[in-house]
Formats: sequence, structure tokens, C-alpha cells
Amino acid sequence: MNNSPVDKEPLPSAPQPAPAQQVTRVPFPFSPPRLTFIIIGITIFFYILQVASVGIYGYAVYQLDWLELFGARINDSIRAGQVWRLITPILLHGSLTHILFNMYSLYSLGSQLEKFYGYKRFILLYLLAGFAGNAFSFLVGPQDGISIGASTSIFGLAAAEGVFLFQNRKILGEQARSGIGNIFFVVALNLFVLGNIPGIDNWGHIGGLLGGLIFSWMAGPIWAVEGIHPNIQIVDKREPREFLISAVTVLVFFSILTISGILFS
Repeated sequence: MNNSPVDKEPLPSAPQPAPAQQVTRVPFPFSPPRLTFIIIGITIFFYILQVASVGIYGYAVYQLDWLELFGARINDSIRAGQVWRLITPILLHGSLTHILFNMYSLYSLGSQLEKFYGYKRFILLYLLAGFAGNAFSFLVGPQDGISIGASTSIFGLAAAEGVFLFQNRKILGEQARSGIGNIFFVVALNLFVLGNIPGIDNWGHIGGLLGGLIFSWMAGPIWAVEGIHPNIQIVDKREPREFLISAVTVLVFFSILTISGILFS
């Protein structure tokens, strides 16, 4: 019996997994969507006040509750100097279905758009689109009509979403193309199908769309990729002064339309 050590060939080692490919995660400049929920809460609060005013005092006149009487877009009242009616209608709604539909639309568009726009631009967009919609409706809509609702602002958000996707299409790629198509479909459906329903203020929708389009084209986020791999980030190239310039542009333009409507009606 040979007790001498036996040379053994080493066992082949198990194949080692290939090193994982590092994926660069590019941080997008997002802001948590807080204002959207605040606006929804405030709007619901005002609707509760509308319902409560009818329950306590009854209708004021012509089936209008007391908040509608003092806050709806009523052209004769605007001509008499009550210019706050160009913005207060976005807080008022005519029925539970009306406010549910608008608040769902606000949540769907606003919670996404606010992430890109940030708080200051988002609230400017919302208020300016609402003002633009009511001013445009005052100018070219039915002169004996009364309108309320946040849809003027919501159409402005829809326009801003489309502009954002278009202006950042090189970075967003296929997501931008499909998103723009969806925006066109939803806007067309609301303007040309639902807009023909009696009682719908389509002129207000068009005005809100125009106001949101002008503001977002001049002040919406323009993303650019900066840095060297792996330290890559996406930054917004818009300057804060552009927010102010675009806001003043929308405000002045639709104020001129309103003044012309008061002077030459």
C-alpha cells in the first residue's frame, strides 16, 4: 500500500457571474404634488358652503345659491365693476357630479404636472388659466349666461401638459409622443363632443386652454441633461424671471380683452 501523497488536479471552479452592468439613474427634478390636494380641499370646502347656504337660507335668486350670486361669472356684474368674478368661479360648482368630475380631472392632471412645474409655477398656471377662461367667456360667450366651475383652470393644465411633453420630447421619447396624442384626444372630446351639451361653457374652456398654452410655452420646464457619467442629472433651464414675464403677459393680454369687452359691449 502506497501511502505517498497523490497529486490531485484542482476541481474546476464554478463559473462566476458576470459583473452586473451599472445603470445610471438620472434624478428628475420632481416636486411632491401638495398644492393639487390643497386646491381640491379648498374647492370642496366652498362646495360644502354652497350646499349649506341653500339648506339654511334657500336659493338667493334664479336657482342660484348665495356664493354663486356673489361669485359666479355674471357679465352685467363684471361690467358694473365686480372684476373678482373673473377668478372666483373656479371655486364654485353647480352639482355633486360637476365637482366630482372636475376634481377627478384636477387630480389626474395636477398631481402629475405639479411634479414638473413646482409650486410657484403651478399655482400661477392654475390661477391664470382660470382667469383667462372666464375673461374669454366674458368677451365672446353668451352675454346673458352664468358660469362656474374649475374647468377653465383644468383646461389650462391640459394645455400645459401637452406643451411640457412637446418641449421635452427629445428626453422623454415615446412617452412624449403617446402623451401628446392622449392630450389631443381628451381636449377634442371635451370641446367638440361634451362641449355641445347645453349649459357647458365651451368659450371658458377655450380661454383656459389659451391661457395655459401661453404661460406654459413661455415658462414651462425645459429639461437638459448635464454632467458626466455616472454623475448625470436633469436640470430645468428656465430662469425664474421667465415665470414673471409669462404671467404678466397672460394677465395683461386677457385683461385687455376684458377691458375691451366692458368698453365696447
